[in-house]
Amino acid sequence: MTVSALLETDIPALEAETEEARQLDIEGWEVVMAPTNKQWVSKLDGVDKLELIEGEVPVPKEGEVLVKIGAVCLNYRDVEVCSGEYNHHQTPDDVAGVVPCSDMCGVVVDSKSSLLKTGTRVMSVFLQTHLSGALKQSDLESGLGWPLPGVLTEYRCFDARTLVKVPKYMTDEEASCLPIASVTAWMALNWMRPIGKAFQALDIYGGDKDKNKDEKEETVLLQGTGGVSIAGLQIAKAAGLKTIITSSSDEKLDQAKELGADHTINYRTYWEWQDGVMEATGGIGADYVLEVGGAKTLRKSFASVAFGGTISCIGYVSGKEDDNKGDDGGNGDDKDKASGWNRLNVNVLALRKNVTLKGLVNGGKDRFEEMVRFYEEKQIRPVVCKVFGMAEAKEALEYVKEGKHFGKVVIRVGEEK
Repeated sequence: MTVSALLETDIPALEAETEEARQLDIEGWEVVMAPTNKQWVSKLDGVDKLELIEGEVPVPKEGEVLVKIGAVCLNYRDVEVCSGEYNHHQTPDDVAGVVPCSDMCGVVVDSKSSLLKTGTRVMSVFLQTHLSGALKQSDLESGLGWPLPGVLTEYRCFDARTLVKVPKYMTDEEASCLPIASVTAWMALNWMRPIGKAFQALDIYGGDKDKNKDEKEETVLLQGTGGVSIAGLQIAKAAGLKTIITSSSDEKLDQAKELGADHTINYRTYWEWQDGVMEATGGIGADYVLEVGGAKTLRKSFASVAFGGTISCIGYVSGKEDDNKGDDGGNGDDKDKASGWNRLNVNVLALRKNVTLKGLVNGGKDRFEEMVRFYEEKQIRPVVCKVFGMAEAKEALEYVKEGKHFGKVVIRVGEEK
């Protein structure tokens, strides 16, 4: 019996059956059916105002599949969406409310597509129309969790083309971490490499490394210990690259060392952390910088990058605009000087080291699947630091908002904790 057929049966009679009899076995996957579909909804007025509602389980159209969602991974973007602060992209401005979140792992329980059969575990593509090639402006209008309805729901229909199969060795919680954080980190290290050539014979400039055996080891600079940075650390180490990571927490830096970080820098202790980067690289700098800080870190990223290196602008944890009041690291000293430092002449800074400065949103489905092959080859397991229950969505988002996490925070859908 299909899910659609089951939902059309007599509900009172269904409720009278035993719990065991109400379970549907789909090609080896045991799915507990529900007469309604619980989901969280945001009116973009704050995390604390999220509402848990119940609606009907959707029915897939031709070419679609119905997915029972098992785990949802949170990104800082979700906090901004729920607070009405995700405003730096040109997207529709008439979205009054939305089911938040974009990253999920689930199982297909009803299929109207030949691409995916029932029982297949799948992950969501963040921008639903970005299936291959370069990102287009129009792709931003297909973002899950805003402006499109997201995945913080028990069931959701997807176009089968917008889903990626889950590596068999990963749990639902681990797999839910891949769509934004891991794909973004992957793109930061691979967007200049031809697809299918990632971390193989070609270096970032397309040269044959076998002909350049004396070239220095490439270095990656990772800012903080959030989802993108930790994913970048794992990918870089698996690829044999040298890694440097920053954090304000010695405890988190110790965790990063356990994942293989070669050098760690506490930016509270060493406010001018770019000096530590240059020291760790023998004065050369980092070939790749995953820039997630924003206004208060970009100057230091330019000071840390190697000649000919790349800075991928991914986030803005320290703010979206330059701090004209200055920032001296909390010491209260020399604010006028700090203010001058934070006003950047990006043109000159980029020219000085022949730097590529790249705004980076995410990657297409083709790069996602490429990354999954690399994860499978290296048996990489995403770092999940904390799992919340479905009823604890507000607490989970607040946890991310406060920056308490190391790696990723996940909500287990359909389960209370």
